[in-house]
Amino acid sequence: MRKASRLFEIIQILRLARQPVTAAMIAERLEVTIRSIYRDIAALQAMRVPIEGGRGIGYILRPGFDLPPLMFSIEEMEAIVLSLALLERTGDDELKQAAKRVSSKIAGAVPPPLRQTFDANALHAWGFAAPSAGTIDLALVRRAVRDEEKLDLSYRDEAGRTTQRIIRPIALIYYAESANIVAWCELRHAIRNFRSDRIEDCQPTGLHFKGEGDRLRQIWVDGWETPAPGG
Repeated sequence: MRKASRLFEIIQILRLARQPVTAAMIAERLEVTIRSIYRDIAALQAMRVPIEGGRGIGYILRPGFDLPPLMFSIEEMEAIVLSLALLERTGDDELKQAAKRVSSKIAGAVPPPLRQTFDANALHAWGFAAPSAGTIDLALVRRAVRDEEKLDLSYRDEAGRTTQRIIRPIALIYYAESANIVAWCELRHAIRNFRSDRIEDCQPTGLHFKGEGDRLRQIWVDGWETPAPGG
């Protein structure tokens, strides 16, 4: 987790807490070291976020400090609830956990009348849920798309042949049966789709294609267009 995201998460944890929260509790929640939490809290206090407390006794957020309010209509809240429920049907375990955290944060931030949309539990998304991605970590793929980092794949094609591919991932599409990585394949020199259930191994390379993502996505989108009759 990047530091900016971690600082935001710490504020959210303290804002929703009803009693002091220790650095150890925050560290366990965010899966970082206690020392990192001490540094983060010191950084937040330097930014004048009113966090009080100390080591051994826990931390609280002084009343009166809050992030900008979330202003949603009833229909917008219902759209959010249903969208979060649909994430349960993907094979992306990290996104499922993120959906639960989003629900908790929004429920704690919105006014009581809107909070009833969450508490009522009246909207559901039924249907087939995709299995876990198995050998591939979809969170790794999403980070590679964001950071424009190349990935090294062992990929099994439709005929059962396995090839080694260096790809430049630009998008991730979730289907009911699997997730598809859209990427520029350096072996084929073209945009290709890679089914997650055919990936036998996926590793980051440490090599980047900074600044190329938008151009490659445009190539991908242009490939959707079908020529007009007679064109």
